[in-house]
Amino acid sequence: MKRSLLLILLVAGFLTASAQNVSLVNGWKFSPGDSTQWSATGFDDKSWQPISTAESWEPQGHDKLDGFGWYRLHVVIPSSLKNNAFFKDSIRFDLGYGDDSYAVYLNGQLIGKNYNTDPKSGFYGLCKTTIKTNDPAILWDKDNVIAVRVFDTGGAGGIYGDPDMFSISMIDIMDYARINTESDFSYGDNNTLGKTVKVETGSNYTYKGQLDITVVDPETGGSIFQKTTDVTFAKGSPYSYALTLPNLQARSYMITYSFKDDRSGKKLINTEGTPYILTPYVHAKPQINGANVFGAHPGAQFLYKIPATGHKPLVFKVDSLPAGLKLDATTGIITGTVNQKGDYHVVFTVRNRLGFAKKKFTIKIGDVIGLTPALGWNSWNAFGLSVTDAKVRVAAKTIADKLSAHGWSYVNIDDGWEAPQRAASGEIVANEKFPDMKGLSDYVHSLGLRFGIYSSPGPRTCGGYLGSYQHEDQDAKTYGDWGVDYLKYDWCSYGEIAPKEPSLDDYKKPYQVMRASLDKVNRDIMFSFCQYGMGDSWNWAGEVGGNSWRTTGDITDTWKSMSDIGFHQQAEQPHARPGHFNDPDMLIVGKVGWGDSQHNTRLTPDEQYTHISLWSLLSSPLLIGCDLGKLDGFTLNLLTNDEVLAISQDALGKEAKEVFKNDNYLVYVKELEDGSKAVGIFNISGKYQTINLNWAELNLGGYTKVRDVWRQKYLITNNKTFKTNVPSHGVELVRLGK
Repeated sequence: MKRSLLLILLVAGFLTASAQNVSLVNGWKFSPGDSTQWSATGFDDKSWQPISTAESWEPQGHDKLDGFGWYRLHVVIPSSLKNNAFFKDSIRFDLGYGDDSYAVYLNGQLIGKNYNTDPKSGFYGLCKTTIKTNDPAILWDKDNVIAVRVFDTGGAGGIYGDPDMFSISMIDIMDYARINTESDFSYGDNNTLGKTVKVETGSNYTYKGQLDITVVDPETGGSIFQKTTDVTFAKGSPYSYALTLPNLQARSYMITYSFKDDRSGKKLINTEGTPYILTPYVHAKPQINGANVFGAHPGAQFLYKIPATGHKPLVFKVDSLPAGLKLDATTGIITGTVNQKGDYHVVFTVRNRLGFAKKKFTIKIGDVIGLTPALGWNSWNAFGLSVTDAKVRVAAKTIADKLSAHGWSYVNIDDGWEAPQRAASGEIVANEKFPDMKGLSDYVHSLGLRFGIYSSPGPRTCGGYLGSYQHEDQDAKTYGDWGVDYLKYDWCSYGEIAPKEPSLDDYKKPYQVMRASLDKVNRDIMFSFCQYGMGDSWNWAGEVGGNSWRTTGDITDTWKSMSDIGFHQQAEQPHARPGHFNDPDMLIVGKVGWGDSQHNTRLTPDEQYTHISLWSLLSSPLLIGCDLGKLDGFTLNLLTNDEVLAISQDALGKEAKEVFKNDNYLVYVKELEDGSKAVGIFNISGKYQTINLNWAELNLGGYTKVRDVWRQKYLITNNKTFKTNVPSHGVELVRLGK
């Protein structure tokens, strides 16, 4: 199931984790099935299976379980928890992520749930609930039974998450205050960074105390800035501080903000890393970017925008353009149809007043499309079900203005666009948020971009909207009429249709059905399988018509989620090839939110460089998940490095192999079409590492050129060994040539 819908709760209001708590990590027991008796304190759960909350129930012996399962835990709730709190009226139970719907019971009493009446209407999100300390369900200083009823519609199921997500804590004074670091950094002369930080509250309590700001260089461990100031803030009256950091080097410094309240003695702490720019500024002279190849079916509508940068206006020219295609010389957009199969070798030329650039390019008209991984945007990680026509248009305009010159081209709507009911004739229609889907598609196409949409093979989508079950032909035709270029097809409620223990054929079936329906439409529609890797999808998805296929559950904006997913793709590696790519899920850089509110990604700047580097090495689709209407300078720089994107878009279509691994760092190597190698050196430790590599020991001997891809410069080396300093959770990405 989708793992991100209610992650907005992570930043909603001002609630944060308390310092004093009772851990709920160990001692859980589990049983599949459903019975209301399982919430009772006297129920005998001795025969139940011990289970870990570090992961979902699937890898713990329940990989075929879609439906109900119960968790039970015995725990003593000490009265000291209440007695030591400044505010003593409410207590919170944090139980990780609930996937998909949940109901929490304390000593047989229901104390919280995430659905109204039908568990099938609940969505994945934080499993947490708060009750009053005088609630008779609490047995202070005695044994208590917490029982959680979970309903899973497909994919990962259960309650799970990091250890610090499972606890009982009091709602206390600092739960109503926060240090707001959401404003963007500004960049000034002399490598200066600045931003405004606020300390604020949503309660009626007036906070008085000291705000301490410390900036540390993580490479040396030394402090480069320290400031302590007296602050007072109250509801509607935040305290603001304008932070300025001059003369910074191109690396991420750690800022720690700490507020201590005088009256209670409680502390509030927040940290963030400073962004740093690696991608050089775009040249004023023309440069042609993007892949070297593009595929289309014979007779299908062709749309390709030549990605080029340089001082505008730019003038475009294509030599040897095949019959049936035409070029708009002012926009670089190629349209038309080509009926004859074949490889058409053309030459792009782009001019401006400062010069020109040329590039050889191949148009492949044949049976395979999506020859390189998709580059684009998807609405889910930014807006969840709150996506609207207006938000999609903002994303499309931003891509056209700022990203399409680097090859980004897809604008994809995820769940939440469908009407509650089909038309009388059975056709699917859009809801009030999308009054003219064809008009929206036409707008996206007018910018030279491609338009994507979302559905499910089940009767409902993950968000409870209409799926395509038993309407596949109708929906495929509708998508073709609307001008859809990309379909994300999410397993969701198909778990109710498939057998309880699906066979490999059962996993394939819904995608084969929609593939056949898409094949009846005279339109190139990229087909993205979203079924979380069930049935080891990488072994068969390409053969049954997938252009990409998910290999994992949904990603969230944490190092653990991103690294656990990204660094565990090696079983899938051999199956990546032109037109068919493994998909470890969408990008989590920039401002994300999964709903109506967005927050800065919780990945550090170093982790974001790792994210983009790793996904490019993996030949994964790169689908931006942030609010493009709030695209900051660092994220823009991160997404517009043409040498990094060239690794992603390499025509050979291979996925990188892990060639070295220890507890501190990993080395990934990707073969490229021109015979060069892309090498990612990833520091997975918690501190700066000096990493020494011997190229010969990694079967990389004989390469005489080493190019730092992010910084776009050649490095002086002895061609035998390589030494680099890599920050914690950071990366060195180089390209080796002869």
